[in-house]
Amino acid sequence: REGRLAFPAIAVNDARCKTWFDNYYGTGQSTVGAIMRATNLMVSGMKVVIVGYGWVGRGIARMLAALGAHVIVTEIDPIAGLLAIMDGFTLMKMDQAAGTGDLFITATASIDVIASPHFEKMKHNAILCNAGHFNREIDLISLEAMATKVETVRENITAYTLKDGREIHVIAHGALVNIAAADGHPVEIMDISFSLQALSAEYLTHHRSIPAGVHAVPESIDRMVADIKLETMGAALDLETEAQKEYRQKDLIV
Repeated sequence: REGRLAFPAIAVNDARCKTWFDNYYGTGQSTVGAIMRATNLMVSGMKVVIVGYGWVGRGIARMLAALGAHVIVTEIDPIAGLLAIMDGFTLMKMDQAAGTGDLFITATASIDVIASPHFEKMKHNAILCNAGHFNREIDLISLEAMATKVETVRENITAYTLKDGREIHVIAHGALVNIAAADGHPVEIMDISFSLQALSAEYLTHHRSIPAGVHAVPESIDRMVADIKLETMGAALDLETEAQKEYRQKDLIV
């Protein structure tokens, strides 16, 4: 009632081993795989608009670019927008991108990022899906209100026919496309995330004095999971010398 946690919690999603791998590589691959499975369309040469360029959007963009798609990014954050350009992608406002894209993928964790003004500008047979959050990112209520006909045209694909005859296709009713229209992340990614969750839960049980509130995954756990994963992959790291450790840890006066 007071808006405060009465117990300690660990934010696994913020750990480097979660964000850098699950959100980036896992969602990138599973989202693109789900879209290809649901549509059976050629990605190469397609103009794909990615709404949001956080870790999820970046992972999806990377995978699509590798398949030959022309990636367009829309953003509200100047740093993320700059990063998209530096990564080699085109940055546009959504109003402009709406009339340009063949495929639209939301990755914002916000609501109504694709809405009525955008539907009005979209090409015939534009495809929409969500990879960011719950099914609020695409304003399907407005899209249905604009439609003269709504029908399932393929498994996991709903076509909305507008008054002018254009059709807009939505995959999996705007739910998380990689889960609703496919099998989610590969196990080679999920073992990292589940390890973080299990070890974080164990940490809480052995540290009863942690105050209520949200806490970061301990760095020791984050690094342990990465070490174990590297070992299973047959990879090895260099070790610092004592002189290197001393140099890195001492205070340097600039």
